[in-house]
Amino acid sequence: MSNNQDIVLKTEHLSIQFGGLRAVDDVNLEIKKGELYGLIGPNGAGKTTFFNLLTGVYKPTSGRIFHNGKNITGKSPIEINRGGIARTFQNIRLFKNLTAIENVMVGLANGIPCNVAESIFRLPRHKKSEKEFYERALALLKVFQLDEYKDYLAANLPYGKQRKLEIARAMATNPTLLLLDEPAAGMNPSETQELMDDIAFVRREFGITILLIEHDMRLVGGICEKLTVLNFGTELAKGDTAEVLANPAVIKAYLGD
Repeated sequence: MSNNQDIVLKTEHLSIQFGGLRAVDDVNLEIKKGELYGLIGPNGAGKTTFFNLLTGVYKPTSGRIFHNGKNITGKSPIEINRGGIARTFQNIRLFKNLTAIENVMVGLANGIPCNVAESIFRLPRHKKSEKEFYERALALLKVFQLDEYKDYLAANLPYGKQRKLEIARAMATNPTLLLLDEPAAGMNPSETQELMDDIAFVRREFGITILLIEHDMRLVGGICEKLTVLNFGTELAKGDTAEVLANPAVIKAYLGD
């Protein structure tokens, strides 16, 4: 039995229906503090829809979602993010006309202890906060080896570095749970290896819990401790990574006969 204090994310019979289609159907997930957990399955299996449920983009048709023991079912994306869940997206969503460091500072913005007047008139407390946020943003860029690109526009960064910048921005919101939606999509093997090292470092150094969707089985097998496999919105298998990847039903559904 798991200690409830150790469970960062729990879903109970989570489902969503669009018309006659049950895109996510009775999914029960439990992720403990500090785990690096993978969610895999073929295209159209319901993985991103599941993320959208966790982050409040969609409201479930039935079932419940708990984050650190608190029921967050039906809460707004802003409430969920402020409560400690951050995510990246399948398609990169950076502010392309802001610099790398400005993108990370946007993620830090919720914590600026200033009111509007202080910001407009650039009063001392605002200036002090701005300097602190700049330094914190720079420290996060260094974690992802992006500090030398701090003044580059996000649009001008190579694709792999844009992916890493999106993770850095998500980390700026100080989450306890980080959701990564296909972080290695479009990366070459060396970029993927670098990303694997970064994800492992973030988990280890920040003590953060990570749930990721990924199609790159080398990445999944290399860093995920546990997996859940979705197929047509339902759970096909779950458990330790090596056992799940060796499951004949998973191989058939995910890789073909």
